[in-house]
Amino acid sequence: MLDIPHEVVEHDSWLICAGRRELRARWRRLSCFQQAFLVLVHLRKNETLHRVGAGFGVSTATATATATATATAGR
Repeated sequence: MLDIPHEVVEHDSWLICAGRRELRARWRRLSCFQQAFLVLVHLRKNETLHRVGAGFGVSTATATATATATATAGR
């Protein structure tokens, strides 16, 4: 089990959703919560995006795009 508090994932997902609304982003493969969780798992476990993406049922390209979008959302 991963030791990331639910509140952290939830807070990050709200930030992602706010960013999506601001940009009027189109539909995404992963929900805001899943996107936040994917990135936090990647950072916490230091797993490759290929492995993390496989765990979430998305391609490496989608996992990479998700991580990149999330990382640049705060800028």
